[in-house]
Amino acid sequence: MGSFHTDCIEKHLRAAFKSLGYFVGSHPWWFLFTPLLFSTGLGSGFYFLIAQTSNSIEEQFTPLDGPAKMERKYIQETFPRNGTEFSSIRMTTDGTYATLIAATDTNILSVESLQEIIELDFQIKRMKVQLANGTFDYSDVCALVNGRCSSNTILDLINYDAYNINSINLTFPWYDSDYGSLPLFTNLGNVELNINSSIVQSAEAIHLFYYLETDKATADIWLESFLTLLSNQSTSLQVSYSTSMSMQKEFEKSPGSVIFLFSITYTTAIIFSVGSCWRSDNVRTKVWVALCGVLSTGLAILSGFGELLLLEQPFVMTAASCPFMLLGIGLDDMFIMISCWQRTRVLDSVPSRLSQTYSEAAVSITITSITDALALFLGYTSPFGSVKSFCLYAGVSVVFCYLYSITFLGACMALNGQREAGNRHWFTCMKVPEDLPSSHSKVFSVCCIGGRYNRMTEKEAGEPMSYFFERFYGPFLTHKLIKAFVLVIYAAYLAVSLFGCLTIKEGLDIRNLALDDSYIIDFYQSQKQYFSEYSFNVMVAVKQPFPYWDEEEYEKLHTCILAFENLPYVNSTQAWFLVFQQYTNETSLNLTTHESFKNSLSQFLDLYPMFKQDINLTENYEIQASRFFIQTLDRTAVKDAMVGLRMTTDACPIDLLVYHPVFIYYDQFTVVTDTAIQTIMIAVVVMLGIALIMIPNLICCISVAFAICSVVVGVAGFMSLWGVNLDSISLINLVMCIGFSVDFSAHITYAFVSSPKSDANKRAIDSLAQLGFPILQGALSTILGVVVLSMSGSYIFRTFFKIVFLVISFGLVHGLVFLPVFLSLVGTFGLNFR
Repeated sequence: MGSFHTDCIEKHLRAAFKSLGYFVGSHPWWFLFTPLLFSTGLGSGFYFLIAQTSNSIEEQFTPLDGPAKMERKYIQETFPRNGTEFSSIRMTTDGTYATLIAATDTNILSVESLQEIIELDFQIKRMKVQLANGTFDYSDVCALVNGRCSSNTILDLINYDAYNINSINLTFPWYDSDYGSLPLFTNLGNVELNINSSIVQSAEAIHLFYYLETDKATADIWLESFLTLLSNQSTSLQVSYSTSMSMQKEFEKSPGSVIFLFSITYTTAIIFSVGSCWRSDNVRTKVWVALCGVLSTGLAILSGFGELLLLEQPFVMTAASCPFMLLGIGLDDMFIMISCWQRTRVLDSVPSRLSQTYSEAAVSITITSITDALALFLGYTSPFGSVKSFCLYAGVSVVFCYLYSITFLGACMALNGQREAGNRHWFTCMKVPEDLPSSHSKVFSVCCIGGRYNRMTEKEAGEPMSYFFERFYGPFLTHKLIKAFVLVIYAAYLAVSLFGCLTIKEGLDIRNLALDDSYIIDFYQSQKQYFSEYSFNVMVAVKQPFPYWDEEEYEKLHTCILAFENLPYVNSTQAWFLVFQQYTNETSLNLTTHESFKNSLSQFLDLYPMFKQDINLTENYEIQASRFFIQTLDRTAVKDAMVGLRMTTDACPIDLLVYHPVFIYYDQFTVVTDTAIQTIMIAVVVMLGIALIMIPNLICCISVAFAICSVVVGVAGFMSLWGVNLDSISLINLVMCIGFSVDFSAHITYAFVSSPKSDANKRAIDSLAQLGFPILQGALSTILGVVVLSMSGSYIFRTFFKIVFLVISFGLVHGLVFLPVFLSLVGTFGLNFR
């Protein structure tokens, strides 16, 4: 078949790098100290790290332009809060509060259990908290209802006397009192009712809330005291607790949990790099190059992070995982460059050897660096602040990693090459003999001789692993039966991956932002165990002036309410106009005209002032907007419930809006999948374009694009089977996956194309012999860089480990197994690679 050669800039790039390599080799000290000084200057940006840290959960883990944020703005502007009439269901944010769940395996409504709960409630309310100008307690900072602190319905009903429980018939889920219907489902969990009645027989848990209405500093002090009090409680009940600031505080502890792990990672990387670059030859060993490769990556991290901090870019905790990834990228480039150096002629001058090294490594490391960086910069378009921060910090650091690899690391290789040219010992730098002198024992040869090379080829002796890839693994892989077996394995891999993709779950569980040993994990587990039947109470705003006195128009609104109540996850409706209608019926008021409606409404709101918060009135009692509430049940996925409610409002002939504070977080469910697919598709197209420019063969470019898609599908599918959701955390890693998946495939593909062999199988063997071991080294170094994160107590960092492990594992298998087989098959069918 015809040629698919598309060599656009490869020759010019190789020529440019050849000149650069010669220049670096001729002036190594310039390129050694300049990056050191430059990174030191940029590293001063770390002085601003604390000031630039931005770990707000809402800002970083919810869509920046989510619909719920617009809905909240409308509610806040249309229905401003009333500081003297607190109502939890009318809050537009989570509010400021402390909460606890007391549970027992028997009956929490027993006198003994209630006495313990009342005593605990008393301690909380009477807890004296120290402030600069004195002390205060709950009554000084509590949210007020009719001039009194907001209280808990269940304790009010028994009048804070445990023995009163025997004289009252509690009904569930609503209790009819003189003050209206009270929602007991907010206080009682796992309730058992009497047969054929709604009277409560027993319950397993009681949920108490303590809402605050004060400035943030004072509230934080009281909440800290609450946590201290509850953590030191000794009771026969199972008590779990949390506050409105708990999740944020616990989330901010996550970076500190991996500082020690990063020190382990860096130590492991140094040991692995030195070990894999060690040679028995005391002159040809690459120990110093390995150490400089690790240092080069460290300088890149210092420069990239420092520069962005100097530019006042927000630093989110997710960016703290970047160094683990960057270490692998930097070492991968180093292994490629060492491999190319070893294929140069030993007798050539150092500048010539480095020139040839740069010429051979230029395309490979340039493609991988560009694709890694571009994939990350594409991720910066994400609607999630946490993803944007990670991608920006990682992308800029990858650029520095590339620049330091071709400057600082090149200079280190040149200096090490000068040592080798002088046949000097790697440690003492003393000249040593190449062969064992007759007057010395064999022990002398272990540490005091070196500098041998192949006299025929004038090149360094090949690596044992390279010999293994060339003589054993390559011929084995290109055997016809093995190729057929590989195709079967790939089909199985693809089938399992697609199955996993179809079962993937969406959205970030807010609990996963805390460390595993956090006290709030127990609270969320108790909440799920005892209070999972009833979900959020949603506001429904009527955004237009509405004639409630007009029966025909009112019927339209009633139809919309019925549409809500017909949803399987809606339990009931609470609305001011329903209570108003009941009030007018009881008092025989006339509502047939506009004026009579306004007069009656004025009297009604005087009797029920709480409802004033649900109506936006003009001075002459014209209704501009109003709201009511629907209670939902936990019978469907939160995304489906939120989307279903919004679709119901869209279908209503009246201009409605639904809102609840949790919608701010649930908006992620509606965008994360589309964002992931869009980012991946754009990235694949961009990567294909880069490959077309950099790799002089269309078929091989398509192979790279195929590898990207295949690895991404595999990672997405297997991460689902490994229990990882598609959320803003895993989205970060999927973006990174695109770049990593190019690395291995680009190296092997380019080596395949560049091979002088004519037979496709021999090309595959030749590419594996050249780059099989460096690719394996790079993969192992990256896995070693993140494996310690598997021990992290943070879901974020464990997820990072899981996905990087999958990316590297699948990328390695594609690079060393699938792609060589596929490329050899394509060549066998007659396609020309030249």
